[in-house]
Amino acid sequence: MEKYWDIFVNSYSGYWNYLKYEFSDLNHWNNYFYGLIIISLVVWALEIFFPWRKNQSIFRKDFWLDTFYMFFNFFLLNLIVFIALSNTVSTLFNDALNAIGISIGSLQLFDSTDLPKWLGLLIFFLVSDFVQWNTHRLLHRVPWLWNFHKVHHSVKEMGFAAHLRYHWMEPVVYKSLLYIPLALVANYSSQDVAIVYFISIAVGHLNHANLGWDYGPLKYVFNNPKMHIWHHAKALPKGVSYGVNYGLTLSLWDYIFKTDYVPHSGRDIELGFKDDDKFPKDFVSQELYPLSKK
Repeated sequence: MEKYWDIFVNSYSGYWNYLKYEFSDLNHWNNYFYGLIIISLVVWALEIFFPWRKNQSIFRKDFWLDTFYMFFNFFLLNLIVFIALSNTVSTLFNDALNAIGISIGSLQLFDSTDLPKWLGLLIFFLVSDFVQWNTHRLLHRVPWLWNFHKVHHSVKEMGFAAHLRYHWMEPVVYKSLLYIPLALVANYSSQDVAIVYFISIAVGHLNHANLGWDYGPLKYVFNNPKMHIWHHAKALPKGVSYGVNYGLTLSLWDYIFKTDYVPHSGRDIELGFKDDDKFPKDFVSQELYPLSKK
């Protein structure tokens, strides 16, 4: 137990030192803190100059709440919960496998270092996005997970920062289900992962932005604002019980598995979910909401 306690404690101190490094050092290109700020400012500028809903305020409904969520979930959540928890659990999992004579490395389907970097990263990205697409479907289909996911769907006016409005439990679910699939195919440096991560953040911001884009023929590959707005529609299509357009970065999976739905321009549709008028409006109450539900 002392071993796991040391991992838990060292994870906190290590991540705190990492945060201080991110804030103070501008010389490394994969700086997540300033990378998030730059991507956010660029997409916000696109919203301002090319608004789809022209009557929507620049500082839309819940703009500052979503901005707080964005920085809390991207940085502070890792410090408070996720880094220490994930490091400890992954060590416990690896130790359990080792106890029965299995190492996570022996389960790898291939050695990523044997592949051209672009191909390895493409496989890493496709596996990651497909697992997250399936996880997103679970968040809608499993009632107790849906109570956590309601935080994200409580957005009533879409904007780039709505991308990172989510309950802290969501990344725990996503990362837990991603751990083994990525361990089977991935062995990449932090710089390599940063490339994929920044692409995902940029596309996610654009999906939630006040932009009327669908990228033409590329809409069948990449998720886009005109498609994702229907994922947030309050009224579900007839015969659909849980949701549509589950894609995170890629729309490809929705078209393959027939969960796509873009009947017409969704510019002015109502967003939310049934009885969302009773859903809490402030950060603390939204975080506590799932605890009040069976």
